[in-house]
Amino acid sequence: MSKIASTFSRLVRFVPKSNPAKVLIGEPVDPQLDVGLAVYQGKEVSVRPFSGSSVLSPGQLTGGATETIARLLSPLAQTEVGSIRCIGLNYVSHAKEMSLAIPDVPTLFMKPSTALADPWPAPTVLPKLTQQDNTGDYESEMVIVIGRDAKDVPESEALDYVLGYTAANDVSSRTSQMNQSQWCFSKGFDGACPIGPTLVSAALIPDASKLHIRGIKSGRVMQDCPLSDLIFSVPQLISFLSQGTTLSAGTIILTGTPPGVGAAKSPKEFIKAGDEFSVELLPHVGTLINKIENQ
Repeated sequence: MSKIASTFSRLVRFVPKSNPAKVLIGEPVDPQLDVGLAVYQGKEVSVRPFSGSSVLSPGQLTGGATETIARLLSPLAQTEVGSIRCIGLNYVSHAKEMSLAIPDVPTLFMKPSTALADPWPAPTVLPKLTQQDNTGDYESEMVIVIGRDAKDVPESEALDYVLGYTAANDVSSRTSQMNQSQWCFSKGFDGACPIGPTLVSAALIPDASKLHIRGIKSGRVMQDCPLSDLIFSVPQLISFLSQGTTLSAGTIILTGTPPGVGAAKSPKEFIKAGDEFSVELLPHVGTLINKIENQ
């Protein structure tokens, strides 16, 4: 666990009502509150500010007055994440629904930092290319946030590099994905990686396989799976991705999606303008919500 992780439980990055021109880092006052759901419902969410300006260096509680969230932001800014590492086919049950063999090594693709997007009220915007045949798809995912530079890390030490965890939606354009051998293009559009709502310290989640994830489309549960179904664990992924490659502090790793994606359903069920999609990662992380819009 990164040393920074021991300084907080859950962090949010947000614009406060007291100063719409400012971005703050802080810890929600209510430790049990689903921040993403509360903001979506229009409830006031009180936050204790930290002295730092980034979750990578949050500083300490200021001890001043609490702030109220005006707008919830992704836990990390685009300038902090660099490239976004993504793992494909990492749930046993998802491999089965896609009639694919269990992989021997993780399948890696990448998204650019411009794919990063905020939680509600920020939308998920489907590009014109995806709208041509309306095959935009959702993928609920747990995200690992790296807290310090990692290279050639053995599995036994991998968790020492984890700052915390959050949720993501790996928004995909299925026709483009199936037409190409590489997935970066079809999954790397602007805004195709909303993350949030909170960054939960690795100290609060010593074993990420104990988490449970759900994907909910306009009120209907589409994905519902424990993370114990992961093919490659958090230590295995960090160790693999760091071999010969520096994972800089702020690197985020999307760990794959469980069964229930729209492309695997019969008939297929994709996302379209007007839909809302929620990624619920419990306990602690909460619900990442976005409304789907067309470019």
